[in-house]
Amino acid sequence: MNRKIGTYGGFAPGPLLIVFGGVHGNEPAGIQAIEEVFRILAQASTHPARFLFQGTLVGLIGNLQAYQVGKRFLSKDLNRAWTSTLLRRIEQAPPFSLEAEDREIAELLAVVHTTIQDCQPEHLVLLDLHTTSATGGVFCIPSDNQTSLDLAKALNTPVILGLLDGIEGTLLQFAAEGHFEVGGWPKQVVGVAFEAGQHHEPLSVSRSIAAIFHSLCAVGCITEADATRLYQVEPPIQGEQLPQVTRLRHVQHVRPFSGFKMRPGYVNFQPVRQNEHLADDAEGPILSPCDGLILMPLYQPQGADGFFIVTEE
Repeated sequence: MNRKIGTYGGFAPGPLLIVFGGVHGNEPAGIQAIEEVFRILAQASTHPARFLFQGTLVGLIGNLQAYQVGKRFLSKDLNRAWTSTLLRRIEQAPPFSLEAEDREIAELLAVVHTTIQDCQPEHLVLLDLHTTSATGGVFCIPSDNQTSLDLAKALNTPVILGLLDGIEGTLLQFAAEGHFEVGGWPKQVVGVAFEAGQHHEPLSVSRSIAAIFHSLCAVGCITEADATRLYQVEPPIQGEQLPQVTRLRHVQHVRPFSGFKMRPGYVNFQPVRQNEHLADDAEGPILSPCDGLILMPLYQPQGADGFFIVTEE
């Protein structure tokens, strides 16, 4: 399989929008959505009523090796591994000595850097598509700056603030620190992660497609009228009763070999009470430290975070 799903644009100046799917290899919906968007754009380009596309769209598979075997990761979580320390080690180590996810990062960096050199964009926009093991999880995660928040709100779905501060080594944090810059390009980096729902829910694909088109409109690649003509963009928001902006209050990290097990039945945005029995590990019951809404309860064998708790902003 090719890591690069497709490239579109380059006809007129504009931003470089890179969309990642499958950063976790057991999350196929994002990859399927990217493939469908490129199919739609290619088909529309042959139509007499052509549309103006400004900038460039690139779609990439994040963890290609893990995706091919349907696992979240092989040796370590790819979305917890993007650190300056790891980057220096990758740069100094012979390629044959790298672990699976280290090779993934090295290859992704090479593709992104080459793309930036070719496009020399003023603005680089990253959209990282994900899904969750529990149901009901449709939301987006910006970094805590206004430009990223504006993009997140344009996706028309609940926004979670502070979530990137609670976890280390994410792709978006790494990019925001300037590690994708090549020869002074890009001048600005904006990133948003989008959670589209449960891993294998069909709607997770259509929500991801909608998120890509909303992003294309928000950054000025296409107009809203063209987006509607190309694809009936429906709001990916799930449930009008959900708070539109929440902030992270707690992350339950999972220690290796701790025997962590989430209690059954929890779904994303379900209210929980302080001291509610949420999970267990080798040391006993794990209780909620506060009132709030639970996010991403861990119902899969791999993962470094048991659950998150957010409260309305």
